[in-house]
Amino acid sequence: MPDDAPENAPTPGPERPTERVGGWLGNGRAGLVALAVSVLALGVAGAPYLTGGDFGGRVRAYLLANPQVLDEVVAARDVAARTDRTSGINAAVARNPGVLAPAAGEPAFGPTDARVTVTEFFDYRCPYCKMAAPEYLELMRANPDVRFVFREWPVLDQGDDVTSHYAARAALAAHAQGKYLAVHQALMAQSALSIDDVDRILVANGVDLARARATIAATDTSRLLADIHTGAATMGLEGTPTFFINGKVTGTNNPADLARVIAEAKQG
Repeated sequence: MPDDAPENAPTPGPERPTERVGGWLGNGRAGLVALAVSVLALGVAGAPYLTGGDFGGRVRAYLLANPQVLDEVVAARDVAARTDRTSGINAAVARNPGVLAPAAGEPAFGPTDARVTVTEFFDYRCPYCKMAAPEYLELMRANPDVRFVFREWPVLDQGDDVTSHYAARAALAAHAQGKYLAVHQALMAQSALSIDDVDRILVANGVDLARARATIAATDTSRLLADIHTGAATMGLEGTPTFFINGKVTGTNNPADLARVIAEAKQG
């Protein structure tokens, strides 16, 4: 464990989800229900010619009497979408195995020859990243034989708002001064971030702000973040947090599930 290992951090507000929400399947339940109804409607459209009578009306009556059928359709759609997305990402990584390799200046902790490597793509303003962060850091402490790569992927800026990018650059500047994990923890624990908050967190954790600002503005920092965005696009990533274990994407942001996959990977 590095010298800048984090101290215990409070778990942010809402309860952590046990299934992946946002990111890959972020269209919402209403949209999936509409899709299910549309699929059923297509199936019903030609049925009167085969069955006679008001087949569509009977299907409608059945669905009204048995609404759990729509839940089953939605669940099946979720599983199929997750499977397709996971397969596509893993195939992209297999074609470009270097896309997950840590770059120079990128935060990575644990043995370079570790049997298991975990990579997280995250944004400091992503609520699910924030909810998972304390337990994820505990997972890191509990597995000193595992290599953990922190991949700064700021994707939540809009318009003139550049807070996510600034936070990512600031964290990389903290890493250059050996303060990454403490700053990472503090940024994740901050419920809402501003550029002033980021600067305050740097100073509070012993980062030389003048040196940090030079790193924040450096061409190498811009190049690293650009390469991360390119790699994410190459793999077809759509949301944060996204975790990889030994080059395979996981379909969960639940640290307990990640712990299980890590244990399985250690066993080979």
